[in-house]
Amino acid sequence: MKKLLSIITIIALLLSLVLTGCGSKVNSNEEASNNEFKSQILFKGSSTLAPVIAKISTNFIEKYKTWDKVDKDFPNKSLDIFVSAGGSSAGVKAVIDGSSDFGMVSRSVSDEEKGKIEGYKEFKIGLDALTISVNPENKVYEVKKSLSTEEIQKIFSGEYKYWDELDSSLAHEEIVIVTRDLGGGAHKVFQKKVMGDKKVREDAIQAPSMGALVTKIMENKNAIGYASYGMVNQNTGKIIPLDVDGVSPTKENIISGDYKISRPLLVIKKGELLPQEKAFIDFLLSEEGMKIVEKMGFVPAK
Repeated sequence: MKKLLSIITIIALLLSLVLTGCGSKVNSNEEASNNEFKSQILFKGSSTLAPVIAKISTNFIEKYKTWDKVDKDFPNKSLDIFVSAGGSSAGVKAVIDGSSDFGMVSRSVSDEEKGKIEGYKEFKIGLDALTISVNPENKVYEVKKSLSTEEIQKIFSGEYKYWDELDSSLAHEEIVIVTRDLGGGAHKVFQKKVMGDKKVREDAIQAPSMGALVTKIMENKNAIGYASYGMVNQNTGKIIPLDVDGVSPTKENIISGDYKISRPLLVIKKGELLPQEKAFIDFLLSEEGMKIVEKMGFVPAK
């Protein structure tokens, strides 16, 4: 019973961190510098990737319970894995300043960022895509199943303000744009692969997480936003993804690269892995870990 309560406490704390995106900051190097076994592993970053890492962490904790069950050479210490959502850029920053052991990033890491991370290491968990999604009550998906890049640019830049400017058969109702924060990783992907030099209209709703973005689309029949492929799969029928330039956001098209608004799901690290960190990364990339990635709606790396 004592072990069960301990596990429940860890899981509750872990979920709390994911939902709030905050938590007590623990210097990842402090414990290691004392030459003691570091039983805590900290993850920070992408709100898209956080629920996936949290779920895999929960399974890892439930399976092994203490580190000596993972490897007999490890001490009998509790498994403490903390996951904090705050955005991809926050994940990169946390690795640079050493406030987290691992960063979660749902975009490519730039060469400039890599240059600030000594001994940079990257583990690819899977693939995601940004889908151009609308509310099921919006008949745009019946009238125009596919949007061209130019049409998407006109919608998100504000050149089209009403739906009937996209197609005269649609209602004369104002288009509501929903994005992630404009400085975040998801928006950088959207800006680079769709918008180019055009800017998203200034009055767009900036959602604090991908889950919040999807909720806005579900709540407003006139909303349109770039919802994660994984979130679309987790909310089947509640939002409708449109094709882009005639290509559907399917698993096959994401893997092949034919669907152009795809992005990698990465875990990054500064320096060498501690043995216990390697054990968890091996579990993350195992068949069991990849099944969880797929079950949560994303394309697994393996």
